This record gives sequence, C-alpha cells and structure tokens, in this order.
Amino acid sequence: MLNELLLLSLAMSGTPDIPNDSSTFRSVSMDEVVVNDFKQNQKNLTPVSVSRADVRMLQTQQILSPKELTAVMPNFYMPDYGSRANTPVFVRGIGTKVKGSSVGYYVDGVPHFESSAFDIDLSDVAAVDVFRGPQGTLYGRNAIGGIVNVYTHNPLEYQNTRVKLGYGRFNDFTAQASNYTKLSDSFGFSVAGSYHHNDGMFNNAHLGEKVDDIDEGEGRLGLYWKPSQQWMLRLNTTLAYSDQGGYPYAPYDVENDKVEEISYNRYSLFRRLISTTGFNARYENEKISFNSQTSYQYIKTHMGIDQDFTIADKYFVDNDYHQNMLSQEFTLKSNSDSRYQWIVGAFGMLFGSNQFIQNTMHSAGMATPTDYSIPTESFALYHQSSYNIWRGLSATVGLRFDYDHAKTNYNRESLNLKTGEWKHLADHESKANFRQFTPKFTLQYLTTENNLYYASITRGYKPGGFNNSFKEDHERSYEPEYSWNYEVGARVNFLDGRLFTELDLFYIDWRHMQTTYTIPGVGNVMTNAGHTDSKGLELSLGYRPVKGMQLNLSYGYTHARYLDYHKSQKEDYSGHRLPMVPNHTLALNGSYTILPTGWLDKVVFSAGMTGIGRIYWVDDNVVSQNFYALLNAKVSLTKGIFTWEVWGKNLTNTDYIAYGFKSGATNYAQKGKPLTFGTSVAVNF
Repeated sequence: MLNELLLLSLAMSGTPDIPNDSSTFRSVSMDEVVVNDFKQNQKNLTPVSVSRADVRMLQTQQILSPKELTAVMPNFYMPDYGSRANTPVFVRGIGTKVKGSSVGYYVDGVPHFESSAFDIDLSDVAAVDVFRGPQGTLYGRNAIGGIVNVYTHNPLEYQNTRVKLGYGRFNDFTAQASNYTKLSDSFGFSVAGSYHHNDGMFNNAHLGEKVDDIDEGEGRLGLYWKPSQQWMLRLNTTLAYSDQGGYPYAPYDVENDKVEEISYNRYSLFRRLISTTGFNARYENEKISFNSQTSYQYIKTHMGIDQDFTIADKYFVDNDYHQNMLSQEFTLKSNSDSRYQWIVGAFGMLFGSNQFIQNTMHSAGMATPTDYSIPTESFALYHQSSYNIWRGLSATVGLRFDYDHAKTNYNRESLNLKTGEWKHLADHESKANFRQFTPKFTLQYLTTENNLYYASITRGYKPGGFNNSFKEDHERSYEPEYSWNYEVGARVNFLDGRLFTELDLFYIDWRHMQTTYTIPGVGNVMTNAGHTDSKGLELSLGYRPVKGMQLNLSYGYTHARYLDYHKSQKEDYSGHRLPMVPNHTLALNGSYTILPTGWLDKVVFSAGMTGIGRIYWVDDNVVSQNFYALLNAKVSLTKGIFTWEVWGKNLTNTDYIAYGFKSGATNYAQKGKPLTFGTSVAVNF
C-alpha cells in the first residue's frame, strides 16, 4: 500500500505507469525495482507525508545533488552554503545551520548524522524520498523536521552497465562508470565510480583567481546475496573524496541592495574524506519481517577559511574534524494480512568526534588553537501499532524512548606567533544526559478508489549538545528542542488515475528551538529560543494527459516565526520570521518522451521551473531574498546503446542571493549560480 500512497502523494516524481504489485515501485523506463523503507507496515495503515524523486525524475531534470531537490519537493530547502563543510536541510521551516541536522538522512538504511556528509552524488541512485514532519517515533534523534532516504540500485532487480562523459560551462568535466550484474538468482554485485572537476564560477578580485573550484571522486561497491527465499543479505560500501575552494562571500550593501565583489586575501578551502559501510540482513515469511542494519561511517575533513572576508589579514580559521560512527538497529514487524499491524525495534549508536580549530590573527601575531572531543552514546526502543477499525478506517499509536549520554573535553590555548610563547586559556570537561519519549497518533481513511484522508499528531525531539565556539560560559552548551506537529491531509486521484493530487495542512508548536548566530573571529554559536511555531500547506499535482507526457506541480507555503526569543537585553527577536526558511517553494516540471521517432529509439524533452522566496537570512530580518525563479531544460536522444544529452540550468541567468549571514555589524551574501549548460554522452549495455 505504501506505493499506492506514493503514487497519490508524489506529484513531482515523474512516475510512469506502475504495475499493480503493491510491494514494489517499478520504473518502466529503467526496468527496475526500488525497495521502499522497511519501517512501513505490510498494509500501510499509517499515513505519511512523503515525496519521491524516482530515477526518471532525477535523470530528466538533471538533478545531481540533494540541493537541487529544493522546491522540487514542497517546503524542502537545502541552501548552497559555500562548501560541503555543512549542508543544512530545512523541511517545513524546521532545520539548523550547524551542530547536527534536524532532518534525518539515510543512504540504503545507513544513518548520516554529520551534515557535511549530506551533499552526495545522485547521478546513479534509484530514488530519493523526503518524509515531511517529525519522524521521531521510528527514527528518533535528529528527525524533528523529517527524513531523507536515498536508495541505490539492487543488481538482483536491475542489471546495467553504463559509461558516461560530460562537459559543461566553467570547464565542468564528469566521468562516470557503473555496473550492476546478476550472477545468479541468488547473488549479484554492483560497482560504480565517478570523477568531477569544475574550475569555479566566482572570482576573488583581490587574488585574481576562482573561489569555488572543485575536484571530487567517489567509488561504490555492493554485494547482494539471497541464501534462501526468506533471507536477503546486502553489503554496501562507499568511499568519497572532495577538494574544493569555497565561501564566495562578499559584503552586502543593505542601503543599495547590492552584493559587493568577492575580495579577500587568503584562499579558502574544504577537503572531505568519507567512508561509509552498511551491512543489512533481512528475513521475511508469511507472518513476520526482520531487519538488521549495521552501519559504520568515518569522516575526515579540513577547512581553511578567511573568516573576515576582507583584504585585511584579520582572521584565518583552520578546522580539522574527525568522526567515527557505529550503529546497530533491529526492527521486527508483522507481515500478514491481519487488521492489526505492528512494528518494534531497538537502536544503539556509538558516536565519536574530535575537532581542532585554530583562529590565527595574523595582524595581531596571535593564534588560539583549540581542540575538543565529544563522544556520544545513544540507545532507543520503539513500538508502533496500527489497527484497521472498519473497512478503510485505521488508527496508529506509536511510542519511542531515546537516551543520549554525551560529554566533551575542551582545551584552548594561545600562541604568540612572534615569540613562540604558549599560554593556557581554558579547559573543561562536561557531561550531559538526555531522555525523551516521542509519541505518535494518526487516523486515516482509505477509500476503495485509493483516495486517502488523514489526521496526525506527532512529537518531535532533538537532543542538546556542546558548542565548540563560545565567548561566555553560558554559551558552552545548548538544551534539547521539542515540537508537536498537527497535520491533516488528503491524497486523491482523478481521471482514471492520470491526475494525482495531494494537499497537506500543518501546524508545528516548537519549544526551545536550537538557533545559531555568528561571533566574529570565534565562529557559530548554538543557543535556544524560547518558543517558535511554523504553519503552512503543501500542494502537489501530477498529470499524465497523453502517453509519454508527465506534468507536475509542487507548491509549499511556510510561515515560521519566533514567538518568544530574547537573545539579550538589547536584542528581542520575538515576532520575527525564522531565518533560512522560504515563505514559498514552487516547482513546475514537465517531460515528454517520444518512443520511437524516425531513426532514433527515444527522444526525451524536459523542462522545469523552481521558485523560492521570500527568505530572511538573519534573526534581525534586515536582509532578505525576494521570490525568484530558475528555469532549467534538457533534451536527450537515444539510439541503440548511445544517449546524447544537452542541458541548461538557470537559463534566464537570474541574479539572486543563495545564502546570507551576519558577522558582527556586517552583512554578507553569496550569489546564486549563474547560467550553466553542458552536454554528455552515455553508453548503456
């Protein structure tokens, strides 16, 4: 039933005709099966507000990064932050710039808790799901805003070998190769590799060079084995490395509404190494399903940033980060046709991070090296019960208990660069325990025509933590945040299933929101606002007027504000709009496939428009970006095993601000990407 609901709710997915098999989500164009999230009941008696971008949608709209899903999915926003050092995610206004995401992120069931690991290559994945609203009952920590699930191809269901080369503006070069092989009915493997280079789009006027050049590569390996009809074993491992310039920030002239030229004296960079491995064991019979997910992730990053963003040699910050994350989750659920469906599970995690930060004040001849570690232990138990009360009317009750134990070891010193003299400034060790119950209540009615109506009340929770940057003792830590999400919605299909519609209305009561501000020469500091709320709606439409044509509309509206936030005696932001939250997200996408045509086997025309705004960048609401729209298009021609593609993004060369912030009394902004275009040739055999 999940896939039937997806068909009703995913108006932006560009989904072609789907077979009646309720346990698979099939894309005819790629002849594959996408396995859905395990944490759904067999009969799916629990409604979810979810959007999917399937493989066809990702390819026709040239979506290569999760950031490019912004607005394509209603009320989903991933700003371009200047580098991959941080990739914040905002859903329905819920999100944070630093210190752990408010939106859970999973790749083939492997949790990604560090936001620097979010911006991954989507060019060869099977689908991306975004669950909107708190998902804490089944997912726990850091799911207060929602969940992003990324799925890769399963070689037992999808076999293909592809080699692809692409070139575009700004000397953008890509090379990709992948192979999905089924050696027998019970064993298959996948291997994929990619390389990407871009000279950069923005110039540093002072240095006379590009700011945002990048080189990156990735390799993936997957092993799939079915030792019996009931068991499925899967091992996936990924290694990715990127070396990029970054932070094309420039002062913003508020009076003249103008972003000044980028001009600072030291090249800034970000390097990232990520190794991720997941082992999944799944068992199914006629009565129960069992899933075990073992995950390990190692992250090593280095950031160097000219933090004053001027030609004066004031501040340069070096930041080294290491993470080791080991997690284990067991999930058991019913797998029968009973009116009563249930899920139980347990989750445990060991999370260790070590960070070294050095703020070098060259003009003053001083540096302040700081190192700290934050080991964290987490444990959770959860249960969800669903019951079909009468025909299509069902109710769900869920409850989760989370426990987190965190501590920090902090040491800060100063170094006189002229004399070499060291001085001890501060050190401390702190501990914190966080406990929370997150309940869930839902009621839904599914008609015989597969039209769905529902209401839900869910609790969201995100644990507190420790700041690595602060000036005052009270800034050393921050408290947990909580929310209640109230939601009603409907998913209705018309015209014999050719028109799908979805409408969701929500209100979020948000307490102790974790919010961020920047201290010059220090960094970002997390603190808690008193009371916040977010309310809005999501509307999606998908229409197939004729064979081969798919039209989609997705619209989201969010009104998020501080109800009570007294940052200091002089700074009262109560009543202000939340920063980094678009009032509106809008996407209009369409594709038309001609199959065959003349001597060509297939021609695909696609175009899309995404609109975002208004966005306030800082709590004081002084600087904002009005609503703007970007136009993209792509044409692909296929003959035999060869496919030639031509694409363009921001075809109108719209001038807009992609990100803004305030440091001290100065506002800074980063311009959005200009017109880009390119072409590629792929060989599939």
